[in-house]
Amino acid sequence: MFFLPTDLDDYIVAHTQDEPQILKDLTRETHQKVLQAIMLSGAYQGRVLSMISHLKAPMRVLELGTFTGYSALCIAEGMPAGSELITIDINEELEDLAGRYFARFCESANHNITITQKVGPALDIIPTLEGKFDMIFIDADKPNYINYFHAIMEKVNPGALILSDNVLWHGKVVETVNPKDNSTPILLEFNQLLKEDPRLQTVLFSIRDGLTLSRVL
Repeated sequence: MFFLPTDLDDYIVAHTQDEPQILKDLTRETHQKVLQAIMLSGAYQGRVLSMISHLKAPMRVLELGTFTGYSALCIAEGMPAGSELITIDINEELEDLAGRYFARFCESANHNITITQKVGPALDIIPTLEGKFDMIFIDADKPNYINYFHAIMEKVNPGALILSDNVLWHGKVVETVNPKDNSTPILLEFNQLLKEDPRLQTVLFSIRDGLTLSRVL
């Protein structure tokens, strides 16, 4: 989903750091083998995730929604040696594809980190995770966004960053809601929740399909 004219969007991408070769390879394989490849974060948003991660340098990251692993790899770029990223997805069919790229990334000389994949419902897995996190990326099924938020708030360190994807939902957040639409009402409530929660400092960015950055106070 593009919220800027295509020529402006192309200009922005052209003047942003290029994605690494591993991500180009993953993008190509995802488009060749996986339905709904549009779910990839994409080169521009990926560079934003990488930049935020480099600035934060988180030791522990939790991602909800692995897909084929693109966003996890972008975040992993900014994580220090010895850090850990846990990524959860309900789709076991994509586990091996993402896992191959995670292994390739972690085996490289510059990325001495651990990426752990967990398959299953995130709401069942989150309570079983020990310790707390410095960064969380929410990019899973939209009807559960509020449930995910309440679950992860038990798992964040002070100063942690919470990134929430697809919060503009193809522009539907400013349109009349279809009575059969189960996602938009939740995202409307979720966006308001992030803005009003006194534990957070929140900014919504019009990056791709909307990306919210919240800082835990």
